[in-house]
Amino acid sequence: MDFHVKDMGLSARGKKRIEWAELDMPVLRKVKENFSRKKPLKGTKVAACLHVTTETANLAITLKAGGADVTLCASNPLSTQDDVAASLVKDFKIPVFAIKGEDNKTYYKHLNATLDKRPNITMDDGADLVSLLHSDRKGAVDKVIGSTEETTTGVIRLKSLAASKLLKFPVIAVNDACTKHFFDNRYGTGQSTLDGIMRATNRLFAGSTFVVCGYGWCGKGVAMRARGMGANVIVTEIDPLKALEAVMDGFRVMPIADAAREGDIFCTVTGNLNVIRKEHFLKMKDGALVCNSGHFNVELDLEGLKSISNGKKVVRDFVEEYELKKGGNKIYVLGEGRLVNLASAEGHPASVMDMSFANQALAADFLVKKGKSLNNQVYTVPQEIDNEIARLKLACLGMKIDILTAEQRKYLSSWEMGT
Repeated sequence: MDFHVKDMGLSARGKKRIEWAELDMPVLRKVKENFSRKKPLKGTKVAACLHVTTETANLAITLKAGGADVTLCASNPLSTQDDVAASLVKDFKIPVFAIKGEDNKTYYKHLNATLDKRPNITMDDGADLVSLLHSDRKGAVDKVIGSTEETTTGVIRLKSLAASKLLKFPVIAVNDACTKHFFDNRYGTGQSTLDGIMRATNRLFAGSTFVVCGYGWCGKGVAMRARGMGANVIVTEIDPLKALEAVMDGFRVMPIADAAREGDIFCTVTGNLNVIRKEHFLKMKDGALVCNSGHFNVELDLEGLKSISNGKKVVRDFVEEYELKKGGNKIYVLGEGRLVNLASAEGHPASVMDMSFANQALAADFLVKKGKSLNNQVYTVPQEIDNEIARLKLACLGMKIDILTAEQRKYLSSWEMGT
């Protein structure tokens, strides 16, 4: 079996951690049980470009249980858990091409290694595999029946591709499922981002001023959790509706040019590039912490920061110090500006990834059944899948809800009854 991981000697530790995460993924467990019986993915080659974490490992194992031939690579150079990668290879015979801290050349070598398998389905977290299939690897497109996309950034890229009439196969936007972004993006990103900042810096949140750039679902989660830790939260936005929502949620809202002067900790979650630029770095306090929890490392203008600094040095794991030429203030960048929740922590808790990866698995099943009849566009997860995952999650939590009576169903479907 062809693979490329850091150290196979880490596999025993990785297996224990994979098993620990599985305990908190009951919905995916039920999907796996069903897949094991029915083998809906038999004969299907799946290339997955996802963060190589304990939760992703359980998704890969579930897909294999369903009959799929699975190959996995990382969707970010710093998001791989090396012990998990080793265990997947040794204990579950799943080829993995991922090493934490890999350089850009190795990262793309790993992406291409998964496409060398000529997959029928790709799973992306950021659309890098799909991007390659539409550029350097067009020759591998003929075997692809469809793809799934895990994150907001990737969906944006894919919708742009579809709008240009260039998308060559259907894509299921897993990120847009309610059982994904309501929970994964909000509660998962909120908790894991603060976890990453704390592990990297051991700084106190209480009494600090925390600037959240972007008030989408991820920004909502980060702002909520930062406030819960006692921080004074400022939100920056470009969307008037989201900005108004942040105000109504009790946060101060202002442009980043103003927030730069006040913040102690800055976190970008916008999906856009150069959100914090050199003119903003120049206004920051001495000792400001700057990080990103959006998918790509483009939200912080690190080249701009470098140009106004005397240099940089690593002062802690995943913490780089930039000393500004003007004034000598020090700015600390976490996780190289990459996903701080995965660079310096473990990513989202398993209980929210349970729903996200149940969506991934069931979306793959849907593509096998329906992919050839779909147009080359971006689709949302079918409502019945979304609802079933929510129902299963509630059941696993021991929760029950009401159901409509016959009288209520009739009322909701009629127009005759008024005041």
